[in-house]
Amino acid sequence: MNTLAPRLSVPHLLLQAPMAGSQDSALALAVCGAGGIGALPAAMLSPEALTQELQTLSTGTDRPWNVNFFCHTPPLPDPAREARWREALSPYYAEAGLDINAVPAGAGRVPFSHAVADLVEPFCPPIVSFHFGLPAPDLLARVKGWGSVVLSSATTVDEALWLEAQGVDAVISQGAEAGGHRGMFRTNDLTTQMGTFALLPQVVAAVNLPVIAAGGIADAAGVRAALALGASGVQVGTAYLCSDEATTSAIHRAALQSEATRHTALTTLFSGRPARGIVNRVMRELGPLNPAAPAFPTATAAIAPLRTYWEKRGSGDFSPLWSGQNASGCRSLPAGEITRQLLRGFSD
Repeated sequence: MNTLAPRLSVPHLLLQAPMAGSQDSALALAVCGAGGIGALPAAMLSPEALTQELQTLSTGTDRPWNVNFFCHTPPLPDPAREARWREALSPYYAEAGLDINAVPAGAGRVPFSHAVADLVEPFCPPIVSFHFGLPAPDLLARVKGWGSVVLSSATTVDEALWLEAQGVDAVISQGAEAGGHRGMFRTNDLTTQMGTFALLPQVVAAVNLPVIAAGGIADAAGVRAALALGASGVQVGTAYLCSDEATTSAIHRAALQSEATRHTALTTLFSGRPARGIVNRVMRELGPLNPAAPAFPTATAAIAPLRTYWEKRGSGDFSPLWSGQNASGCRSLPAGEITRQLLRGFSD
């Protein structure tokens, strides 16, 4: 079922995955210019930055584009867990000569809200996508009232069915290979997480909606495989991380173009929620899923100074080196060229 492409007036559904911390509107516009659907990750943007980026996108292309938000519920303060987390990190603070007691607790990501919607509404984005479920019904109705196409990620069939019942326009079927944060929201059980080409046909069979495949798709052959299994389109992230328009750091780029990408893992160390990245020192030594890490997104605050310290010294040992399991398409090319290569999978 592919009712979404005609609705968006595009021949093919090639979506660039929103990648917070590694891109801005420049990447989204480059993808749009080459025939794909660019995306803007908004969860880490200040109100001023979000407004500016939306203005840039709305005036920079006449093609559909996507703005993405998180829908997590901010956790209640948990001083005991925060103390355990800081105790786990204290040897690394001592090694770096940093004062862990000087680091305030806090969060680096905010969920979609009416205040954010007030900023977004004047731009009426063609597509609004959500991660970690959906916003409250009144907020969702507000977005749909703008005429925006609504997408959200599902990592299980159960999540896909729930999203369909809430009225989304299409489901992004996110396989376990995908880089960055898992879109899990109906369960915290990682044993439920399936690979892209196991999950995709099950979601396609379960819902009466267009399904967009995500995770491990890095080239035209991957696009063809997803379409053969019933996908209406694909979403690609890792392949764009080394593009000319990405803001990916030099340390992260070097890791993505090295043999280190052969070993990725889901980790909660950098945010408190499972996300796939290249295994580095802190993941090896603390364990990628250390239970001391506070709930999402509060784990970020205490590990951030260590990231800053080591990155200044050329090391990504304490950095979230997000990557999917298939980084073979991650090359230093203009994003437009990467997009055109991927689009061949729809027509070859």
